[in-house]
This record gives sequence, structure tokens and C-alpha cells, in this order.
Amino acid sequence: MSNLSTLKPYFLKATEEAAIASAKWRGKGDRKAADAAAVKAMRKVFDDVPFDGKVAIGEGERDEAPMLYIGEQLGNEINNPNVPKVDIAVDPLECTNHCAHDLPDAISVLAAAPKGSLMGAPDTYMNKLCGNKALKGHVSLTQSVSENLSATAQALNKDVHDLQVIVLDRDRHQDLIADIHSAGANTVLIKDGDVAGGLRAVEGEVDLLYGIGAAPEGVITATAVKALDGFFEGQLHFYDAEFEQRASQMLGDDIHKIWSADELCTSQDAFFVASGICSGWLPGVKFHDNKAIVSSRVIFGETGESKLITNEYDL
Repeated sequence: MSNLSTLKPYFLKATEEAAIASAKWRGKGDRKAADAAAVKAMRKVFDDVPFDGKVAIGEGERDEAPMLYIGEQLGNEINNPNVPKVDIAVDPLECTNHCAHDLPDAISVLAAAPKGSLMGAPDTYMNKLCGNKALKGHVSLTQSVSENLSATAQALNKDVHDLQVIVLDRDRHQDLIADIHSAGANTVLIKDGDVAGGLRAVEGEVDLLYGIGAAPEGVITATAVKALDGFFEGQLHFYDAEFEQRASQMLGDDIHKIWSADELCTSQDAFFVASGICSGWLPGVKFHDNKAIVSSRVIFGETGESKLITNEYDL
């Protein structure tokens, strides 16, 4: 049994509760405490969900943070053949540093799909290229930066000099940033938050998301991009031989494969939900009169429908 329809309110509640818990640490300078609060709140919700869930790919191993770990069983009906069996890709607090310093785009986010539908891998890195559906068949990680920018401009009927490319502001991207500027395009540098960055590209607020970020966020983003009929490619990237070895054990010869959104999430019966913590792509949690007001974006894989939902919680 795999239909997710009965579970979607629980998944929304999981990110909402995680967002509220971490928002209480917003601006206090302690990213690990904020992360731990989000993980604890999300896990508490999952403990009461009537499903047989498993974390296919999650956050935490790279920076020894609190985490919902890969392979962790979720739900209170594990091994029950009559309940949905579900893969989860999750980051209870995406942009821990942004939450700690009350900067934009901290969110609590997850993607869910029937068991076996989401790519599972160690918490490593992924090279990503993402944009709207007009780019399908025109851009690829197999091409050079200049080739991709030229193709993007042609597909979007723009001049290369008008292109806006979101890139994580990291030392590893010095060459990428230089190549983008050399081609004449513009970079939009972000400190963290490439899930929101990818969806901005799909929805046309910018033209591309380009570069290396975390693999869990890649799978999460791909699930939303697939539902929105956008373009996404990802290829695992390793800075540590241990993670490469683990990935090889999990994926075999596919560790160097370039994955499309349809391959990272193989089911149409998928669900994406993100709840805002610090205002940016989504409104952040608002605290007022002992209440918490949370805004979330939900995207339905089977229909491509995207909704902004706001709920109020008594504290």
C-alpha cells in the first residue's frame, strides 16, 4: 500500500512543528540548538503517524549535527502491510546558520514518495543544475558553463547578459562563478538555502541554480521540480573517500551517474512540503499572543498543484 493522500496532513504538521521549534532559536546564534529542536519536534510528530516510513536520505552526517538519519524507521505502524510504506528525504532545518542569525530562507522541508521511489545515498554532496521546463533538452551537467548559459539564453529568449544564476557562496565555486561572469551572466550568491534557490529558478524568479550543495536537498528539490515539470540534473560529488565508498555500496556503478528529477524521484505519487522559519522565499514563523503562525508551501506530485498554506498553533 503506497497512496500518500491520508498522510499529507501529518507531513505538513511535521514541518510546521519543526519550524516553530527552531524559530524559537532564531537569531540566538546557536545553530546546533535550533537544529536539535527541529529534529526533536519532527520526530515527535512522526512517532504518531500511521505509516511505515524510512529516511531514504537525510541531513546530519556531514557536520555531525542532530539528524533524522539514513535508514531510520518512522511511524507507529512499522511492518504493518496495511499501511503506506514511504520513503522520506528530509531536512528538519535547512539553513541552520540562517536560523541562528535570523537571515532569509531558513525552512523545514521534506519530500515523501512510495517506498523505493526516492534515491538513497549517504549525506554527501551533489552538483546541481536546475531551471524551468523550457530548459529541458537544452542544458546539462555534461556541457560547459558557457554552453549551458548560451543554451539557457536561447531557450528563454533572453540575452546572456540578462541571465541570473543562483550559486552558493563557497570557495569551491570560485571557478564556476568566474566562468559565469566570463560568459557575461550575473550571479546571485546565497550563503545557504539551495532548495529555495532551485524552486526560484523553476518558477522563473531567476534563470538557473548551479553548483554543488548537499545531496539530501538535491533529492528534495528534485521531487518538487518533477511535480512542477521543471528541469533538474544532479550528480553526486565527494570530498571524502569514506562517503564515496558508502555511496558505492548503496548505488553500485551509479555513483557517478547524472540523475534527472524523474530518476531521483520515480513516482508521481509524491509530496513536497516546506515550512518557513526565517522570512524569504516563504514567510517566517510569527509569534503573537502566545500563538505561532506558520506558512508552508505544499506541492502535489500527482497534479503539480502548488499551495501556500498558513496555520495557527496555540503555544
